[in-house]
Amino acid sequence: MPALRRPSRATTICLILAAVLPAAGVFAVQQGPAAGLLPQATWGGWRSQEVLHWSAHIRVNAWAHAAEAEIHMGKAESITLKAYGGDAHGTTNMDPTAFTLTPDGKLTGHELPSAD
Repeated sequence: MPALRRPSRATTICLILAAVLPAAGVFAVQQGPAAGLLPQATWGGWRSQEVLHWSAHIRVNAWAHAAEAEIHMGKAESITLKAYGGDAHGTTNMDPTAFTLTPDGKLTGHELPSAD
């Protein structure tokens, strides 16, 4: 009976990479960091919401744990939040307001004390 050959170091490294790289890719998409690279068709439709007299348009990604929001007060000021895998935070200048967007599409805001 022939002796079993031990795989070479290069073969072992290739096998490990073949297992790890796809798993890392799936993790990046599911957890959100790669959501900006996902096809446009994976994003749901924009929904409108009003938060503290600010208008917001929010959409959630169907494949990844991610959401995007465009928040504006008329044409005076606007901000964009992208919650890819974790909460996104933003603050407006004109009317000091802090916003938080979660990856599931929940947008909250609270007014900040004015600097006057």
